Amino acid sequence: MVTLWPVGRKVIRSGFFRDSDLDFQARGALGRAVRGSSEVGEVLATLARIRNQSGWAPEWAVTARRAQTEADRARDAGHLVSASSGYLRAATYWASVVDGLATLGTSLRLVDAFRIHRRCWDSFVDCSGGAHLPLSVPYESTTLPGYLLRPDASGRARPTLVVTNGSDGAVSDLWTSAVAGALARDWNAFVYDGPGQQSMLFERETYFRPDWEAVLTPVIDLLAARADVDAARMTGYAISQGGYWLPRALAFEHRLVAAVVDPGVVDVSTSWLSRLTKGMRDSLDGGDRERFNRDMGLAVKIPSLARTLAFRGRPYEHNDWFDLYAAVRRYRLGPETAASIRTPLLITDPEGEQFWPGQSRQLSGLAPGRADVLHFGADEGAAYHCQPTGRLLTENRMFDWLTDAVAAAVHP
Repeated sequence: MVTLWPVGRKVIRSGFFRDSDLDFQARGALGRAVRGSSEVGEVLATLARIRNQSGWAPEWAVTARRAQTEADRARDAGHLVSASSGYLRAATYWASVVDGLATLGTSLRLVDAFRIHRRCWDSFVDCSGGAHLPLSVPYESTTLPGYLLRPDASGRARPTLVVTNGSDGAVSDLWTSAVAGALARDWNAFVYDGPGQQSMLFERETYFRPDWEAVLTPVIDLLAARADVDAARMTGYAISQGGYWLPRALAFEHRLVAAVVDPGVVDVSTSWLSRLTKGMRDSLDGGDRERFNRDMGLAVKIPSLARTLAFRGRPYEHNDWFDLYAAVRRYRLGPETAASIRTPLLITDPEGEQFWPGQSRQLSGLAPGRADVLHFGADEGAAYHCQPTGRLLTENRMFDWLTDAVAAAVHP
């Protein structure tokens, strides 16, 4: 294991909201401005109007409509660069509306907002002059929606970054997370919705699956067969809960020459189980469904907890609380599976990681090959899960590492 970029240990204490979830989302919206997925002024103006969780979705909808209307006008006038910028920002803001509605449990409005978000993203793709392409991935008896984003429409074979999202992120979020950085370096990037993610959840009602190799392999099959993809220089990136899915898939799928997980996730369930009482964990461990469901029934009388669990639990197939927690426990990377990973890994390790603390280092210890740990800290403005306000730092460091890893693989 190699440790990179050691930084300080001070954790930021101040923020935009007292509510930690709202504050984290606010940081994410602001951080996306570095690659044009949001505008600092639009974000700050919107945040200033929000007082609590119930105001999140409606205020972002105001901002989203304004950006979308401006993009429509620019497109109608033939100003495609301006239209592209407006649609990308509108997609980001509509994704924030979806996030807010998802936590409030308003399903019908959520699907409507999601469809507007995806229309804005598709309009952004359409404004690229053929550089960006929608691609459907053959998957079991259906397809997965995907997009191949290229620096231009020349069709030249390029290194390609395969991007796996987290549990609830929008494809537009991935523009700042990884796509823009790939295009700036003359790489392609491919983004997609897997089972349980975004369109696959909201419109097709599919569920997550722990064996993500069944998802990643069809994606790589599709890309490797294309003339505009250099199959010998394909890499991977995964964000948030994708930090479990990608390493799991890499234990079985060995065609990626290098990969970044942001951060590393060994056991998804720890963020769920840590909030249970000892008695509830004992019921779960002992298989006492009746007692566990009874205790959970009491716990979710707290409205905020009920909303959070409904939101987080929706992508998992389950019939009751006991089944939900049992399902989440399946998302664990065991030592035997990890031992099969051959792909060199870069694993981000942000200070103040609030969902899976310590698991980046744990993953680096499980991986039998090269696993470098990339630290980020509060003193450089890059603390917390996925470094929401440190995305350029993340981009530069991870692409430098990926570029060197690809060169070493192609010319050992």
